[in-house]
Amino acid sequence: YQKGCSVRFLNPQSFSSSVWKLCSTLQEHFSCFVGANIYLTPAGTQGFAPHYDDIEAFVLQLEGTKRWRLYNPRSDNEVLPRFSSPNFSQKQIGDPIIDVVLEPGDMLYFPRGIIHQACTPGESHSLHMTVSTCQKNAWGDLLEKMLPHALATAFEEDVDFRKSLPCDYLSYTGSTHSDSSSPQRVEFLRRVEKLLFKLKSYLTVDTAVDQMASEYLHTALPPCLSPEERHCSVAESGPRWKEGDVSTGRPIDLNSEVRLVRHGALRIAPGEESLTLLYTTNNSRVYKEKDVQSIEVDFEFADGLEFLLQHYPQYTRVKSLPLDDNAAKCDLASVLYDHGLLLTKHSLNDDASPDYV
Repeated sequence: YQKGCSVRFLNPQSFSSSVWKLCSTLQEHFSCFVGANIYLTPAGTQGFAPHYDDIEAFVLQLEGTKRWRLYNPRSDNEVLPRFSSPNFSQKQIGDPIIDVVLEPGDMLYFPRGIIHQACTPGESHSLHMTVSTCQKNAWGDLLEKMLPHALATAFEEDVDFRKSLPCDYLSYTGSTHSDSSSPQRVEFLRRVEKLLFKLKSYLTVDTAVDQMASEYLHTALPPCLSPEERHCSVAESGPRWKEGDVSTGRPIDLNSEVRLVRHGALRIAPGEESLTLLYTTNNSRVYKEKDVQSIEVDFEFADGLEFLLQHYPQYTRVKSLPLDDNAAKCDLASVLYDHGLLLTKHSLNDDASPDYV
């Protein structure tokens, strides 16, 4: 830093509760991972050469000032890119479309592919935080999950995909023959087009979305609960020492009013013999520090789980869950509550005052 270099603090959400709360709230909105980095830059210096990133960026100026210059993508191929760029020279990027100095409290947004550079003017340092999201969360990423599964299913179920290629296909296909309009080539391309049209019927959007969701839930931050929410969650339930004795909390019963802690904290993944519930409440604030967190439950709980998702963020009584018997209703609610996925409208502790400590 004393030699003019910027200092980058990685993943402040792992250490700062306020940044954790911000990123956790935004990931619920964007349905994908939201991270952050903090940059401390000495006065009169520039930390990075012009470049573009593979994320949507929200720059929050915290201390000092920083001059930002933004530039259009150099070509259509660099609009919303999947990967970040190398460094550019000034000659390669042209004139800026935005030239602005951020002061404390200002925010600047720019999408993937927008070339940018920033420097610290004046005699004061700059401290800013970049909040990032939407990395590899495009339509193409969804199709990348969808197409291999569709092709595997087509191979298995449709004999047309298993038929051998013509013996002479190399004599009229490939780059050498790309300008040819021979009858054999025309027929070959027609067959390819027909197979692609048939492949569409094997596309399973929901399966691919579940794959995207599984990867997201692995990276997601755990919900950042308010003091009131913590008081009505498993985090502050159970036995407590009070006035020389152990005070036990009440169990969830049919009259308990409950709701999911967050709509995006739970994902149902149907299996062959049971339901797998992927969830984020036991995730670490350190990126991918833990494996994907999951619970296995019986298929009989499916309607109750969907009911809770559909009614979020409203509270509902446990007895309203559309399950066959009262024991199943209480069992499902208790399992979800014990894993931090349910909040109760009123604390289960005997001392049900919101400000009980």
